Amino acid sequence: MTDAPADDIQDASGYTVRYGKEKGQFRVFILAGAGILLCIAAFYQGSEILLGIGIAALGAAYYFFPLIESDRPRLGANQYGIFIEGLGLIGWRSVENIETVHIAVRTMMTHELQIKLSQPLEQALLADWRKMAFYRLLMRLPWTMSHNNTIRINLEPFDDPPDEVERTLKRMQRHYRS
Repeated sequence: MTDAPADDIQDASGYTVRYGKEKGQFRVFILAGAGILLCIAAFYQGSEILLGIGIAALGAAYYFFPLIESDRPRLGANQYGIFIEGLGLIGWRSVENIETVHIAVRTMMTHELQIKLSQPLEQALLADWRKMAFYRLLMRLPWTMSHNNTIRINLEPFDDPPDEVERTLKRMQRHYRS
């Protein structure tokens, strides 16, 4: 007898991928520090422009805060399917294709995991984790949904190499779909 799918990504078992420890610290701490300094300067100078820029910097630091939470799993897979933070658990039968796309932007190469679904997202989800706590609503999510029923995940902030993530997910898909 097997257990039911997890109700939250914290309870999920199997292969998990977390954000890298140093991937977002610079961005978050620099934005937070700059935001605090700008708000203090705005208070002493009475400048609304500095206050607005400071609040915007603090908002950006808040948005990117999940990048420094390296202890929480963000992406993974188990016998039920692929689970993604802020989205849910997608059953293996609903996954049509998994591939890593390499995108060249000027001098940088980024890697994006694309999960093509064979049915609409609402039907593909075995567990829906899209309802989040209020304080997490404005924070960064690891996924976006494209118009052609494909889930896109930027693999750059993750701890594991992009090719390893793709290989592991494809291997698990072949194993659990057979």
